[in-house]
Amino acid sequence: MGSAAQQRISPVFLGIAAVTAVAGWGVWTDFAAQPGFATFLFVTGAWVVSLCLHEYAHARTALHSGDISIGAKGYLTLNPLKYTHALLSIVLPVLFVIMGGIGLPGGAVFIERGRIRGRWRHSLISAAGPLTNVLFALVCTAPFWLHALDGVPAAFRNALGFLALLQVTAAILNSVPVPGLDGYGVIEPWLSYSVRRAVEPIAPFGLIAVFALLWVPELNAVFFDAVYAVLRSLGVHGFWVDCGLDAYRFWQGANPVCEMGG
Repeated sequence: MGSAAQQRISPVFLGIAAVTAVAGWGVWTDFAAQPGFATFLFVTGAWVVSLCLHEYAHARTALHSGDISIGAKGYLTLNPLKYTHALLSIVLPVLFVIMGGIGLPGGAVFIERGRIRGRWRHSLISAAGPLTNVLFALVCTAPFWLHALDGVPAAFRNALGFLALLQVTAAILNSVPVPGLDGYGVIEPWLSYSVRRAVEPIAPFGLIAVFALLWVPELNAVFFDAVYAVLRSLGVHGFWVDCGLDAYRFWQGANPVCEMGG
């Protein structure tokens, strides 16, 4: 199952986690000289951590399903620099958060599917990533649905709400059964060979197509209505999420409505 060195947590990941923790402390205590920048670092760091865990879930599941090459590729170290497309898995998702407040699914661990036997295993490998985002969303929203917000500073509460939005959007988008996304990977093993061959050439463009559709105002509204409905069911008010996004975009200046709303 891979040597200990192949599974040792990368200093790069530990560094990202440390920055996230320090920034989170800065948001919680309001100790930071620039609270908005602290929110930016905290949410971005936590988002990158979740991306690493998303890819790790794919890799770990593949390892236990028969792909023993995973360890040698460095995927079990949580090092984002080991991904086959670091740009796709890390840089691009962060840019989408900055531009649109959307959790772009990553997706760049190369799995040798020929080593894996059984359709259920193939489906589980693909499902492991979105399920990680679901778990991360539940952790982020735990103070909300457990009604444990007493004593939680407003800035930290809002940051958690925005981070939860990113996890929910990533989970939903990645579960769409479109070629190139994990949702399609779940159903692909159950499709006929001819269908899979026909779909293969368009797979690289699936994610692009999904985000192009999200630029359509009507579809964008439907998508975010669904996202906010999920968040409300977890006890997260949309106002808090929006204020978290405003704080994250610190370069735009503070939102007086959020400051008054606490």
